[in-house]
Amino acid sequence: MLTEIDKKFLRIAHQEAKAGFDEGGCPIGSVLARGDQLVSQGRNRRVQDGDPIAHGEMDALRKAGRQRTYRDTTLYTSLSPCMMCSGTIVQFGIPRVVIAENTTFGGNEEFLRRHGVEVIVVDDPDCIALMTRFINERPNLWAEDIAED
Repeated sequence: MLTEIDKKFLRIAHQEAKAGFDEGGCPIGSVLARGDQLVSQGRNRRVQDGDPIAHGEMDALRKAGRQRTYRDTTLYTSLSPCMMCSGTIVQFGIPRVVIAENTTFGGNEEFLRRHGVEVIVVDDPDCIALMTRFINERPNLWAEDIAED
């Protein structure tokens, strides 16, 4: 069930994605929250930083710094997480992931569910439109991001 708090953090994830797009990078944003408290936010920074693992979720987790536990957090992401990010979610024990969209990239929702993560997919039209625009305008960068030739 999507709450008003979920909607608020998804908007921040979308804002991060848009900022990444405007910087010339991949438009994927993420937020880590503990209840109604923002812990951190980030975006895909692969292009900006020349870092192959700087996905949106990884950037938000890196910016969160060390946490005693992640078992009381929710990760919000503008796009369904790849296997690297999904593995990190499982490794850290993040119990809940809210995904703005998985239309443009079907990630690893079933993998997450099999590992006990609650997964909510929203089908957010703004995030779908931004990713669709990015894929159409920068297909080579998108292929690089998802490690396809």
